[in-house]
Amino acid sequence: MSGSPAARGVTPLAAPANVQTPASGASEIVMGTYARQDIVFARGEGVWLTTTTGERYLDFGSGIAVNNLGHTHPHLVAALKGQAETLWHTSNLYRVEGQETVAARLAALTFAERIFFCNSGAEACEGAIKIARRYHFVSGHPERQRIITFQGAFHGRTLTTLAAGGNPKYLEGFAPAADGFDQVPFGDHEALKAAITPATAAIMIEPIQGEGGVRMVPSQCLIGLREMCDAHGLLLIFDEVQTGVGRSGKLFAHEWAGITPDIMAVAKGLGGGFPVGAILATANAASGMTPGTHGSTFGGNPLAMAVANAVLDVVTAPGFLEDVQHRALRLKQGLASLKDRFPAIVEDCRGTGFLTGLKLKANMQPAPLVNAARAEHLLVVGAGDNTVRVVPPLIATESEIADGIDRLARALDHVTRSSVA
Repeated sequence: MSGSPAARGVTPLAAPANVQTPASGASEIVMGTYARQDIVFARGEGVWLTTTTGERYLDFGSGIAVNNLGHTHPHLVAALKGQAETLWHTSNLYRVEGQETVAARLAALTFAERIFFCNSGAEACEGAIKIARRYHFVSGHPERQRIITFQGAFHGRTLTTLAAGGNPKYLEGFAPAADGFDQVPFGDHEALKAAITPATAAIMIEPIQGEGGVRMVPSQCLIGLREMCDAHGLLLIFDEVQTGVGRSGKLFAHEWAGITPDIMAVAKGLGGGFPVGAILATANAASGMTPGTHGSTFGGNPLAMAVANAVLDVVTAPGFLEDVQHRALRLKQGLASLKDRFPAIVEDCRGTGFLTGLKLKANMQPAPLVNAARAEHLLVVGAGDNTVRVVPPLIATESEIADGIDRLARALDHVTRSSVA
């Protein structure tokens, strides 16, 4: 899906008209859980966002890897409009036609035989944890409740998923941490083997740690995890909330390793900006999920399913992911060139597909570079392990990628000069 924005059905942005700005001080009413930037976006088209004052920004943050198909993609807009005119919500007390359609498509595209729809990545990860524990319970091993996770992981902001991630910063003030998780260092195979006990139920991992600094798990390690789980009777859970739905260049990142999990959490890109999450599982892993064991009021409502179905239309179209892989090489080449040009700041370029990042030197934090990029009207996202994420929409053209690299180069140049001064 390369070519100019016009060729994609996206017209250049004009300054929005008749936009009412919230009254002064209104932002203080919103609970202060985010260090928000003083920018209000009014419109988006393709890879561009426009503020209430008419300034245009190149969005290489994609709403934190959510807007996989950019902003106001015509096919998604049409699907949402069409569904909004017929039926919004009925609850899961009844069959939902859209759920059955999307579930069948996901099953045909993946390992999954059972699918549960929810609203977010945190819900999907929490549901995956429940499925794993319930599986062992109904299999006659209720003692198998513990799940092995990895340092640097991010699985969500609920109390349970915070405990699964184990980040002390996010857990501060929310004690006691939920029990049932054994965390091991990222990439430490001996520590992983030692952590397996008769109480272990599953291993849960992101194929690429997004929030943790775009740290990739090598394919041979994912293969080893599959073998380890099979040998010990454990379930393998993949958190593909950030890596899924085309972001790695495959529909799901684990496909690069040629293996499959027992359970997978999906969200973000599945709705292209509309809140959609899903838990995918084998029939065996989901065998304990009987009526009453789990639920979601809004999960899988007709609006969400219409959009998810439209997203699948686009990302599974012939040639789409192959084209993503081609343009992703241009992105990676551009980031590698920045590493060569700014060796005093950039230690490494990371990632695959359109989930990439710049690992910075120890004396440089992500925030100054994120701020300098924003001054160049480029949006990127900070992450752990001293990394800045560069995650454009999957529809970004080669010229737009080149534009983003140029803006990031100017930002790096500014940071370089500032550090010298």
